[in-house]
Amino acid sequence: MATLSCKIHLTNYKSCQNVKSGPSITCSFQPSQNNVKVVINGAAKEIGRAAVVAVTKARGMEVAGAVDSYLVGEDIGKVCDMEEALEIPIISDLTMVLGSISQSKATAVVVDFTEPSKVYENVKQATAFGMSSVVYVPRIKLDTVAALSAFCEKASMGCLVAPTLSIGSILLQQAAISASFHYNNVEIVESRPNAADLPSQDAIQIANNLSNLGQVYNREDRSTNVLARGQVLGEDGIRVHSLVLPGLPASTTVHFSGPGEVYSLKHDIIDVQCLMPGLILAIRKVVRLKNLVYGLEKFL
Repeated sequence: MATLSCKIHLTNYKSCQNVKSGPSITCSFQPSQNNVKVVINGAAKEIGRAAVVAVTKARGMEVAGAVDSYLVGEDIGKVCDMEEALEIPIISDLTMVLGSISQSKATAVVVDFTEPSKVYENVKQATAFGMSSVVYVPRIKLDTVAALSAFCEKASMGCLVAPTLSIGSILLQQAAISASFHYNNVEIVESRPNAADLPSQDAIQIANNLSNLGQVYNREDRSTNVLARGQVLGEDGIRVHSLVLPGLPASTTVHFSGPGEVYSLKHDIIDVQCLMPGLILAIRKVVRLKNLVYGLEKFL
């Protein structure tokens, strides 16, 4: 079996969990007036805290605001276990934060880690203050994306809606598309440490991508209705098998087979840090847009 493993290990980032032990993060970077100012909406979440650290360490940008309904009033630097406070308190009112930053006339981006029901209003607020948006909210509905696209087009303001910020996940999807033209059988096996939202967004995206290519897969298995065979996604008989075992990494494997061979593509997510390179790329690119773009792969 030929296996392409796409594991992501980023050991240079400290996990931005509120852990008291271990070395603290020291940031010697001095903010500049030319930096892109970044507002993290959902800053108290694990991914929000990781984003604060990543933005603070990235060249040419700085954290300018932290929004969340949790830990309101706490300094976001301390929440992220940094050695020094950032002197940026967590505020629950997004409008107040945006209004304050807009007075500086600086280029600004709002990163949205909230929830599907809040995304539309959040992007509208950011646009009203002349700010671009990066949205990473899994399970956002496509009709919301369509409405946002029309709104951003009219306002000539940039927005990226990213189903995933993992570059490795995008590369897996692209590799699966390339392989699909050479094999007649394909199944997806994924593992997750908990049972939330299965099949995963990654598995759904891969199945939809492959189904949209006009290929017909698994011809000999299309009529199988045995539950143990997994869930069929798309219109072309692509099955997804989801394993849920605490302690497993979030892993997605796409198995292709042809006469005499099996070809497997695998991507493992070790922790939330794997999303940070994609986030930083998205922030750098979205400020140049005048419309909505769906999918980080458009920037790769």
